[in-house]
Amino acid sequence: MTTTISNNQITAKINHKGAELFSLESIITHKEYIWEGNPEFWEKHSPVLFPIVGTLKNNTYSIDNNSYNLPRHGFARDMIFELTNQTENSATFAIQSCEETLKVYPFDFEFQIHYSLKDKKLNIEYKVINKTKSKLPFSIGAHPAFALNGNFKDYAIKFEKDETLVYNLLENDLISNKTKILEKTDNLVELNYELFVNDALIFKNLQSKNLSILKNQNPFLKIHFHGFPHLGIWTKKDAPFLCIEPWYGYSDTSESNGNLFEKEGIQIIEADATFCSKFSIEIT
Repeated sequence: MTTTISNNQITAKINHKGAELFSLESIITHKEYIWEGNPEFWEKHSPVLFPIVGTLKNNTYSIDNNSYNLPRHGFARDMIFELTNQTENSATFAIQSCEETLKVYPFDFEFQIHYSLKDKKLNIEYKVINKTKSKLPFSIGAHPAFALNGNFKDYAIKFEKDETLVYNLLENDLISNKTKILEKTDNLVELNYELFVNDALIFKNLQSKNLSILKNQNPFLKIHFHGFPHLGIWTKKDAPFLCIEPWYGYSDTSESNGNLFEKEGIQIIEADATFCSKFSIEIT
């Protein structure tokens, strides 16, 4: 099943599987901004990452000396979400902990995703409700892939702040201690596939909280992620898309001890508390 929301500027379409955004289209220009999901490169569009982001060491973690297995990026992206509320320009989706999730993630929770449109902006809000009578550890992240038609080298990313762009390298899908500096000119990074030869660029301490994608020096998309402490940027060789990924958390480090509560970048919700965050995609 899918749900469509719209206003007088843009239309967004969401698949109930994973509550995944698979289309964001301008009503005025009919331009599509979300990657089509061609499996030749990558079959996803904009998966939601929960209750982990990235990869666990040996795909395993521990709670109270009990071991559990979780696949890369968790299970939410493969679950069917319930549509709990809808208006013309908004929709809310939710999943609950269940027998299957408890086998791999021993916590009672509710996870809500709220999509809403305002002018040329799509707002995406996450809400994690801890229904366990103890603390709940989790990570959460977005993984939207934006369609980049034409020559990849015609595109650039413009960061909000003038800062040194230090990113960590991945080794065997885990965060290594190796870092590099992303070269820029006037906060502008010219895109090329060589940047991603070692997979995603992982920024642990980015000061910028929004960035723009430009084509031939002209902005056509802006991502706002105030509050998100981490960011991933990723594509595949020769693929006509770019993922801009605001995160709370990231893959295990190679030194991880496996204890989920001690995982680097993990978020903790107190008993009966709620975590909220949001980001937005603005077309130009």
